[in-house]
Amino acid sequence: MGEMTVPADVLFGATTQRAVLNFPVSGRPVPPSVIHAFAMLKRACAESNHELKKLDAKPTQLIVSACSDIMEALSDGPAGKSTHDMMRHFPIDVFQTGSGTSTNMNVNEVISNLACKAAGKRIGAKDPIHPNDHVNMGQSSNDAFPTAMQIAAATAIKLELIPPLKSLTRELKKKARQWDNIVKIGRTHLMDATPIRLGQEFSGYAAQAEYSVTRAERAMMRIAENLPIGGTAVGTGINTHPRFGKLVAQRLSKHTGIKFVEAPNHFEAQATRDCIVEASGELKTIAVSLSKIASDIRLLGMGPRCGLFELSLPPTQPGSSIMPGKVNPVICESVMQVACQVIGNDAAITIGALGGIGSLLELNVAMPMMAANLIDIITLLGNAATMFTDKCLVDLKPNKDIASNMVEQSLMMCTSLAPVIGYDEAAKVAKNAFKTGQTVREYVLEHDLVDAKKLDTLLDARSMTEPKK
Repeated sequence: MGEMTVPADVLFGATTQRAVLNFPVSGRPVPPSVIHAFAMLKRACAESNHELKKLDAKPTQLIVSACSDIMEALSDGPAGKSTHDMMRHFPIDVFQTGSGTSTNMNVNEVISNLACKAAGKRIGAKDPIHPNDHVNMGQSSNDAFPTAMQIAAATAIKLELIPPLKSLTRELKKKARQWDNIVKIGRTHLMDATPIRLGQEFSGYAAQAEYSVTRAERAMMRIAENLPIGGTAVGTGINTHPRFGKLVAQRLSKHTGIKFVEAPNHFEAQATRDCIVEASGELKTIAVSLSKIASDIRLLGMGPRCGLFELSLPPTQPGSSIMPGKVNPVICESVMQVACQVIGNDAAITIGALGGIGSLLELNVAMPMMAANLIDIITLLGNAATMFTDKCLVDLKPNKDIASNMVEQSLMMCTSLAPVIGYDEAAKVAKNAFKTGQTVREYVLEHDLVDAKKLDTLLDARSMTEPKK
């Protein structure tokens, strides 16, 4: 394609530089975690090719060493200096060729040049390690990129998402146990309902968090059980060994502790990204669950004088530039914004997998965008869960007196009267008590509708929160 000038201080080559010039779109490169996964994949591919006697020991070792260097540099996290230094060699925009060919060749070129340097040769020599012939041996961008995005996502879920969700679950279960004796009023349609215990309310949140762990685990395994590697260009496995995909998956499993499996049908694995859509859907559900928990805690904490204020949220920062002393539920708001973003990312992923848009005949061509959005989802959810636990839930306090006093004021206490005086009569009690400003108890006693002793039993708020035997 003609000559291409490449900066002298980088490890990539002409193919990468062309892509840099072709795609000046967002200024956002493919995420470091995907590059890390690519290095892990290329290492496993070299080792597998060596086992299959397609790659000699010396070039194998050079490739493995170069991949290990990339992985080590990218293990510091996005803020690490070595990560920054390494990522400048992977500059291609997320919005590039839809198969990820540009990034696959970027990785091949960097590994080749690191290996050439280690062998005492100049950058760009392609000797003793050629980016296509050696680093890309037995692979195509069409099976390598989707495999790398799945490795990156599964690993991120395991390390960055599941642990924070488990911590969130533990904290919510702790609160549910501690607050189980606090009886408060329930609310449906945001209107007064029958009593509920604060511990019961939080047990519902804890269950949502526990289901979130399960959903994250399902997402991880769905991604891991369907690796496209071994399918090469269109799923037929041309130019690779029949055992190649299986061997690569085994090595990846050993390195990550995640059970990666070669796709049972390579034509499905490369022509679609259904596994990514499914995993993203599980993660979106986690976002929805977090939004419900955060929203309820925000509502229960509103006040402190003119709202429900059944919970005291920990003050984290001044809430207003004009109103002195105001404190806002900022952590809950942050979590809910994350949920909005995750749902948007999921929509982009879903659209990217649609037939006629991203999924076309034998290949999906929206993969870099989908990969970036999926990694973003995992990072956002993991960070939000950690923040929510540490900065809100740990120091969350119940206002027991406020919660308990509201119970007696509720007109829905008349619900327990219905089996005794009938639904219609109980409804009259509620309406008339509201008009007179009385409690249900006061109105019933004044009109001698139920014996006082029996009324005490009927209006026992704690008993209303438990099934009758």
